[in-house]
Amino acid sequence: MNTVQYGGELHSGRPARDLRQAMTRGFLSRCPNCGEGKLFRGYAKTVEDCAVCGEHIDHHRADDLPAYLVIFVVGHIVIGAFMGVEAAVQLTAWQHLAMWVPATIIGSLALLQPIKGAVVGLQWALYMHGFGDSDEALETHPEL
Repeated sequence: MNTVQYGGELHSGRPARDLRQAMTRGFLSRCPNCGEGKLFRGYAKTVEDCAVCGEHIDHHRADDLPAYLVIFVVGHIVIGAFMGVEAAVQLTAWQHLAMWVPATIIGSLALLQPIKGAVVGLQWALYMHGFGDSDEALETHPEL
């Protein structure tokens, strides 16, 4: 009986890469390949190549996914905390603004780089967007 496996790299003959390890390394702002080199040269700008192993990184396509994930995570934390505080004590609207706006901004800024690193690690582990050592053809619109 044949076992159906979705995802992975068994169908291409390429070695499977450890997804959890790659995403953890990316979350810690390290190269998903070796775990030693820096992943970012700026706040949200990745390095071109890993200084330790030479892995080419700057062609990743994280696009908007890190921002969406940050909004999802921070939104759930802030809304949950807001509802808990609102149930426990009575605060004015200004007091809520003074608490939750900075918490939202700080939480978003603190998570953006680690989540982007994890997304780059995910792409590396799954051989996405050029991480499979092959050039990708640009998609074009069909002629009408």
